Amino acid sequence: MTIRNTVEADLDTMFALIEQKSVNTVTLERYREYVAAGYYKHAWNWVVEEDGAIQALVIWWGAPGETHPYSIDGLYYAGDGDPVPVWTELLKYAVASRPADAEPPEYHFFLDSDWQDDAEVVTALQVRSEAAAAVGLTGITDRLRYEWKPEYGLPERPTRLKFEPADDEAFVDVFRRVSEGSLDAATAREIARLGAEEAAREEVAMYKSMPGDRDWWRLAYDGDGELIGFHVPSANAGGPVVGYLGVVPEHRGKGLINDLLADLTHQLAETGAEQIRADTDFGNVPMAKSFERQGYRKFAVRRVLAFPEN
Repeated sequence: MTIRNTVEADLDTMFALIEQKSVNTVTLERYREYVAAGYYKHAWNWVVEEDGAIQALVIWWGAPGETHPYSIDGLYYAGDGDPVPVWTELLKYAVASRPADAEPPEYHFFLDSDWQDDAEVVTALQVRSEAAAAVGLTGITDRLRYEWKPEYGLPERPTRLKFEPADDEAFVDVFRRVSEGSLDAATAREIARLGAEEAAREEVAMYKSMPGDRDWWRLAYDGDGELIGFHVPSANAGGPVVGYLGVVPEHRGKGLINDLLADLTHQLAETGAEQIRADTDFGNVPMAKSFERQGYRKFAVRRVLAFPEN
């Protein structure tokens, strides 16, 4: 068994596997588009080859310009028998190729809201999760996926807060303050890995690297000029997104998250957004309720497999 990166000569085999979509995120259209944009690269794909034939394939997603990919977008098998042992070796090799100080990778699945009623989806997810768990991706977070469209109507624009731009250091500070007691699992993992200050700096750097305009970011103040929180309207390869928003701990419990989300939605709508998407953890009930109050509709589930916080 040989494990190696993919090359152009593998594309026919890769495309045949991609067409067997299953629970994988990759489609042929997405693959071609993301190769052109720099989100997919041969250097970030690996195959298991036996006797000159590809038996398994993993496709990773990463940000353009980065040295290493961040998350698994597709895991495929062309052999006979149980795919889990082969996938396990493939993932071990890919994970081991990353520098020790690189951000821990994740595996994301984008599923229909009723995925648990589909036996084929349940089985496909289970075998991939077994291989991921064997390399340490044992943490499971399910995230509700919401979207807003113009036909849903804009929420009422808030009047009790004032929104102002600010420099990066101000956003590092508010990211750090908002992270205290956060119900977001990814935030908790990053704080456990880096500490609150460095995690906040990584968040600011990550959102600055996204296609969204840095000039959209806003801090929110009440009528007395006291900092309430912030919002980061953004965009990814799929279009406009709710990047991040949060209320500082001393002002939680007042419904102010609704004001932040409403203003963010208006801001993106004013740029011409025909769709705004957002995720929140199943356990983040206040955020989920806020999305629903502001006219967002649940359309899917994202399952994230990650290394546990410790």
